Amino acid sequence: MKLSQEDVAKHCKVTRQTINAIENNKYDPTLQLAFNLAKVLDTTVDELFVSEE
Repeated sequence: MKLSQEDVAKHCKVTRQTINAIENNKYDPTLQLAFNLAKVLDTTVDELFVSEE
């Protein structure tokens, strides 16, 4: 299932702009929001935010 930024934002109770800022490394989410995002996207916080540089 493909989710839009708006879909993810609604599930996490934040704005679409917040999701966009996270995607563009302009905002670091709270720990709670990170866990909510991982749940909505069916992944782990590590997979979402740990860089492989």
